[in-house]
Amino acid sequence: MKANIGVFFGGSSVEHEVAIISAVQAMNYINREKYNVVPVYITKTGEMYWGEDLLEIEEYRDIPALIKKCKKVVLEATGGECYLKTEGSFLKAPQKILINIAFPIVHGTNCEDGSLQGFFETHRLVYIGPDVVSSAVGMDKAFFKTIMKEAGLPVLDGVTFRAREWFEDGEKIAQKLDEKIGYPLIVKPANLGSSVGISKVSTKAELGDAVDLACSFAEKILVEPAVEHLREINCSVLGDSDECEASVLEEPFMNDEILSYEDKYMSGGKGGSKGMASVSRKCPAELDEEKAEEIREISKKAFKTLGASGVVRIDYLLDTADNNRVYINEINTIPGSLSFYLWEASGLKYPDMIERLIEIAYKRARVKSSSMFTIETNLLSSAKSFGAKGSKGSKM
Repeated sequence: MKANIGVFFGGSSVEHEVAIISAVQAMNYINREKYNVVPVYITKTGEMYWGEDLLEIEEYRDIPALIKKCKKVVLEATGGECYLKTEGSFLKAPQKILINIAFPIVHGTNCEDGSLQGFFETHRLVYIGPDVVSSAVGMDKAFFKTIMKEAGLPVLDGVTFRAREWFEDGEKIAQKLDEKIGYPLIVKPANLGSSVGISKVSTKAELGDAVDLACSFAEKILVEPAVEHLREINCSVLGDSDECEASVLEEPFMNDEILSYEDKYMSGGKGGSKGMASVSRKCPAELDEEKAEEIREISKKAFKTLGASGVVRIDYLLDTADNNRVYINEINTIPGSLSFYLWEASGLKYPDMIERLIEIAYKRARVKSSSMFTIETNLLSSAKSFGAKGSKGSKM
């Protein structure tokens, strides 16, 4: 019997549309001889819809019309299994669809940051990709940087502050940035992806607008030195904390000093955006083998340090004025297009990569099932009434 894979995508994030592209790409490559694909679209306001029309990217040109063709569903845990349950009516009983494994293909806050993973955990549903902790830490650039630095991995120094701190005493923060970092510098939301809200600042006069932009997307802001003579290099890692491998490297090309959202997702030409697969890039990147191997080894160490699982993409900054010195920039725990193009360039076809992701997810579930989550106690046997409303009640 075929297993049912629930592909959950969309969500309340500025990267909502990117997630749709990544998900539809993936659903077209899942082996239909082994699995039934159950697409679950999550709207920007959190409702979930299921329907066969969700498999076609052209349908998303008019999302309100698409939703009308689909059925609203909720996830329900019953008897150790998980189902998608449709809304019922007086004349029609609700429909239930068994979900054997969840495949979250979401990007950004409220989705990739552990929120959806925690939702699956509470339903005891096997799911692909990183767990709650690695998702949350990977999404927060400041936390991630701290952990990488503690592990002895190369990152740029940075300064973190809250939006409220900036609005209360921006001059004090500006002085701290001047003393600790200097100009030029990079201002970014600490927990956002896809280059949204990021600015390069060359003078103090530009700082206010850059921080205001970042604060419009996140409450926590990270500021780092700008690498003036920069090359950006990306590497994907596939596996889990026990065993992982790194892909070939790519060098994405940017139209400005920062690789922008438009560079990443809107460079698809006449054929339309194809997510990260459409980025202008050199793959494999033109690096000597020693430097390339250095980046791959750092990538695997970063992956294991985070306790990641599934497939990730780690983005690097190379300082060409300092002998191509390497700095980890960020990790994408559910990368755009799942970085399938990097694995195809490494000799692993997309359907085979998805099969690996499924195997890794089931392995984690088997390990977790051997752990104890409850203990037998008799604590409530001696519980007494707290008393009626308005009374002092009784103590246990």
